[in-house]
Amino acid sequence: MTSAVHSAHHNDVVKGLGRAGMACYGAVYVIIAYLALQVAFGSGGQEADQTGALQEIASTPFGAVILWVLAIGLLAFGVWQLLMAAVSYQWHDGKKRVFKRLGAAVRGIVGISLGIAAIRIATGNGSQSGDQKQKEMTARLMELPAGRVIVGLVALVVIGAGIASIVSGFRKSFMKDLETTNLPKPRVVERLGQIGYTAKGLGIAIVGVLLGIAALDANASEAGGLDSALRTLANQPFGTVLLIVVAFGFAAFGTYAIAAAKAHRT
Repeated sequence: MTSAVHSAHHNDVVKGLGRAGMACYGAVYVIIAYLALQVAFGSGGQEADQTGALQEIASTPFGAVILWVLAIGLLAFGVWQLLMAAVSYQWHDGKKRVFKRLGAAVRGIVGISLGIAAIRIATGNGSQSGDQKQKEMTARLMELPAGRVIVGLVALVVIGAGIASIVSGFRKSFMKDLETTNLPKPRVVERLGQIGYTAKGLGIAIVGVLLGIAALDANASEAGGLDSALRTLANQPFGTVLLIVVAFGFAAFGTYAIAAAKAHRT
């Protein structure tokens, strides 16, 4: 089994599809940035999250065709990330490798989920919004014994993941995962990554805060996904300005993912 995973991980076709999928993943974030700007200026139609981005694509000419291309790419990205979670990141030591593999596993699940969502939207079956999924998942956890404690712990993990992304942005540690010789303009990609990881981390951390509030109030409806996080940010003092900054950060992250896809180490 391990040998088969290693073989699949080092397969050139798998790596090629995975890198193409990473570019698709980046494209989704660029569209999320566009949706976040719509929220900032009070004209938001689609939810400003991954599902909303896919629905926005569906509303364009040739949207179904583009969704099928994205679906294949995102599924390939998800599989590639799961393979990396199993056997990769040998260039990191100890705990760092463990955290990198955990991150890859999460991205793998997200990539496959987005790929399935793209297929559902392309075939006219629709897809549940990220906010609704979050609320339903939180409600199920609340029903368990010590459910509020569990949700609170999940909130801390999510906040921790957001902080880790922000720290990665400040420290530029994401650059260790790239073969910089394969980047045409390494300094530009580095700057995009710094801005992008920081903005992405802020969005994740706010999702964690909303989960924490839901746990404290024993009210699953107070939880929410990325769209709720961005709208919560917009409702703060100077929220419009903050949301515009975060939107440009998401665009930077998406552009970074597209630019860095070819250079990502495996």
